[in-house]
Amino acid sequence: MNLDKTDSKVLKNLLVDARQSSRQLALKLGMSTVTILSRIKKLEKQKIIKGYTALVDHEKLGYDLTAIIEIIAKKDKIVEVENFLSNIENVCAVYDVTGSTDTVLIAKFKGRIELSKFVKNISSKSNIDNTITHVVLNTVKEDFRLI
Repeated sequence: MNLDKTDSKVLKNLLVDARQSSRQLALKLGMSTVTILSRIKKLEKQKIIKGYTALVDHEKLGYDLTAIIEIIAKKDKIVEVENFLSNIENVCAVYDVTGSTDTVLIAKFKGRIELSKFVKNISSKSNIDNTITHVVLNTVKEDFRLI
């Protein structure tokens, strides 16, 4: 999907502060409130804007560990495994990938015990052949707001 300059400006500003009103955004961008509202509605209708959320500091909430876990699933069960993983609360992202593993997930944990239980639980599933867990030592950048 190609975005024009106005759509890009609206998105960039919403990514920085989704709480600002359409009126505030219109003043900032030198456009009418109606234009801003119609652009936002269009972006929502096209599912470019899927929703609105707050950016939180997970460590301040007690999630001190981030793990990147590679999953090797039974070949005919990859989609089923990915759907299962997607519904687990600690899981932030599930990626269907190329290479020697089938799926990569990113998950957050409050400590080693929670991570250990999680890995043991998913490893015990009959549709999962193997897991490879990477523990993140330091987060240099974690920001999915692109544009």
